[in-house]
Amino acid sequence: MKTDNSFERAEGFRYLGTILTNKNSIQEEIKSRLKLGNTCYHSVQNHLSSSLLSKNLKVKMYRTIILPVVLCGCETWLLTLREEHRLRVFENRVLRRIFGPKRDEVTGECRKQHIEELHDLYSSPNIVRVIKSRRMRWAGHITRVGESRCI
Repeated sequence: MKTDNSFERAEGFRYLGTILTNKNSIQEEIKSRLKLGNTCYHSVQNHLSSSLLSKNLKVKMYRTIILPVVLCGCETWLLTLREEHRLRVFENRVLRRIFGPKRDEVTGECRKQHIEELHDLYSSPNIVRVIKSRRMRWAGHITRVGESRCI
């Protein structure tokens, strides 16, 4: 019986929910995660803009429903400035939905909240800091495992 030992070369593939490419680029993975995060965001969008729910509850919804979808596997990401910007834009859009527009007390007109105002209202670290923190925690875990673990 003859066996064929050739392998097909692939540009990229999905393994355990993560997109791996032959260029070792994380850009496609982040794009995919943001797309999944957008899908999750749109599924709860009405709740995030509802006046019946408190801002605190909306923030908890963001942190427990949307953020884990976007950050799955982020411990292995090496972020470029462009990818950091894309992640921040995504987070700012969700936070603007949660906190709503700001009404000017003098004129009574509504406007989008500025990034600084959003971060003053959202007391948790921004998405990029969360990723960096998780990477450091993962690096510490790998260091503690050390050489004793057989691969």
